[in-house]
Amino acid sequence: MKLRPILLALLLGTAGVATWNAYRAGDSAAYAAPAFAAQNPFQTTALAEFDEPWAIAFLPGTKTALITERGGKLKLWEDGGAVRDVAGVPPVVHDGQGGLGDVVLAPDYASSGMVYLSWAEAGPRDTAGAVVGRARLILGDAPQLEGLAVIWRQQPKVTGRGHYSHRIAFSPDGGHLFVGSGDRQKMAPAQEMTGNLGKVLRLLPDGRPAPGNPLAAQGGVAAEIWSLGHRNILGLQFAASGRLWDLEHGPAGGDEFNLVEPGKNYGWPVVSQGNHYGGGRIPRHDTRPDLAAPAMAWNPVIAPGGFVFCKCGQFPQWRGQALIAAMSPSGIVRVAINGSTAREVERYAMPNRIRAIAEREDGALFVLEDGSDGRLLKLSPR
Repeated sequence: MKLRPILLALLLGTAGVATWNAYRAGDSAAYAAPAFAAQNPFQTTALAEFDEPWAIAFLPGTKTALITERGGKLKLWEDGGAVRDVAGVPPVVHDGQGGLGDVVLAPDYASSGMVYLSWAEAGPRDTAGAVVGRARLILGDAPQLEGLAVIWRQQPKVTGRGHYSHRIAFSPDGGHLFVGSGDRQKMAPAQEMTGNLGKVLRLLPDGRPAPGNPLAAQGGVAAEIWSLGHRNILGLQFAASGRLWDLEHGPAGGDEFNLVEPGKNYGWPVVSQGNHYGGGRIPRHDTRPDLAAPAMAWNPVIAPGGFVFCKCGQFPQWRGQALIAAMSPSGIVRVAINGSTAREVERYAMPNRIRAIAEREDGALFVLEDGSDGRLLKLSPR
């Protein structure tokens, strides 16, 4: 979708429009993708199979995990045991990129039993939008969600079935809930303050806007906003340093790894390291130093899913690095962080698209394959 000329002028100014029109491929150096490792340093063990799995969360002190399936099922998987359905899951819009999305445990889960879920919710006149809800997980012979309540919604609901994002993460102190809200393939709303599309939101655990947000004085939906100018956030995690990072799908090229900081504008759709799918050129980040550039970008893309900052009890040489689920080409991408910069270190080929990656308390690593027969794989050192 191309931006209207008037909107371009508002976003970019006259000089920006000229840059947009004048840009040609080759103005900036192409990213040189590292080769896949000759041999993966891990072996895989298939443990279970799921229908379009999207996210995984391990229950503390157990070898049990919650796994979402995009079609609208929440599974309770036990290592070496059964896979059971969790009752009480809400209806979802399972279409395009929509469906049941993230699952994250409340910071006080051990005492409260609360879990947080995100999903695509239907709206009027064929619109849809992401929501976040929370409920108490009741375990036992018939696991279920009790008292599910929606605490946050994308605004406005729009047509189309892409770029929900709806990744969620808690701050290390447990006091704030962060939500990645995609641009819903509408682009321009990522720069607008009348809605929360194309933003990272900082909320209280009950879904209210967090006091002290950069635009709190504006009130309304703007009071939720932590950062803006985002496209399609598929990963959202805090590093051991306490800093928040996100992974975003770019357009035709330009997947991004961003250090997410308060009040910053990450540029979409004004700038990108990729171009429009139809071939239209987008100015690069270096043309707008007033906008936040990614810590690193991929072109060709990796089509990232989720990621984890690895404590890596079983792979100590990876400790503190980001392990990224990649869908195209299929694999795991390892990235080292140095302050506010990032550098790809190595990538490992996998036979199928990888949607999510997680680490259990005992240091074991697990990945979820994408698709209707997506396997849960355990990674073990060779």
